[in-house]
Amino acid sequence: MDIEKVKTFIVAEAGVNHNGSLELAKKLVDVAVSAGADAVKFQTFKAGKVVSRTAQKADYQKQTTDVNESQYQMIKKLELDENAHVELIHYCNKKRIMFLSTPFDHESIDLLFGLGLTIFKIPSGEITNLPYLRHIGRLGKDVILSTGMADLGEIEDALDVLVQAGTSKEKITVLHATTEYPCPVEDVNLRAMQTIRAIFGVNVGYSDHTQGFEISIAAVAMGACVIEKHFTLDRTMEGPDHKASVEPGELKEMVNAIRKVEKALGNGIKKASPSEQKNIPVVRKSIVASRPIKIGDVFSLENITIKRPGNGINPMRWDEIIGQSAQRNYQADDLI
Repeated sequence: MDIEKVKTFIVAEAGVNHNGSLELAKKLVDVAVSAGADAVKFQTFKAGKVVSRTAQKADYQKQTTDVNESQYQMIKKLELDENAHVELIHYCNKKRIMFLSTPFDHESIDLLFGLGLTIFKIPSGEITNLPYLRHIGRLGKDVILSTGMADLGEIEDALDVLVQAGTSKEKITVLHATTEYPCPVEDVNLRAMQTIRAIFGVNVGYSDHTQGFEISIAAVAMGACVIEKHFTLDRTMEGPDHKASVEPGELKEMVNAIRKVEKALGNGIKKASPSEQKNIPVVRKSIVASRPIKIGDVFSLENITIKRPGNGINPMRWDEIIGQSAQRNYQADDLI
């Protein structure tokens, strides 16, 4: 699927909210399908290639997982092997939704490429990983680049690497993001998305880590062509990302709201819409007689005024009518 041909490409981010269970992963696919998302996205990684055994968890991970386990132990339980990927892709094809997954290491990039993925999502944490960026850039596929924690210089460097490696800028969509789970509303800074588009001339979108989905709706109104939103079966489940995710009903509400906003944005041409055409004669006004007028009388401030309905002479012709002679008799309120 060509991202640019979809008005708003909505990615339902399952991430690791399957908790390592293929059956839960399939249930997440079902939720994304029911909500009307364009794609459901997971994460592909080998724990030993992504994080050292001594790496600490982020604060939000400490609050939502076992405090006694390391980051390595936490994500090791969340791996999906190649067979699980094959089965999930088959399941997504059956359900007619696009399967996506974010690779976190070189082996995972190759796995997803071999499985036929046409869109590669680069997570915020890899935006300064030159060999990783170069690897994806060489594939020449559509790229969605998240920019949490990055400044404009780092975004520019990442884009340069991708383009020089072989991916044209037209294939890249840059997502504004804030890497905090959940993200405080005051840290969202949606205008940065527009800054990215203006400076780099790329398609832009928003990866939403806030609670609720109002910010995603605002992002669409501000020009986002991709929205990514974490979702879960149940926010109270154990795991690092459930708490900052929307539940099934909320995901469906978000998709429906985005589709409404798309319709409301329209084509930008200002004219009477089809639904309001019928109200023009009801709401607008015409030039009418304010008292009886005899044939030959001169129209003046004393004998004409402006009232509804609007199917007579347009009041913008007032100066043209003043001073002319009546061609027939009029009663009060007759259209001139």
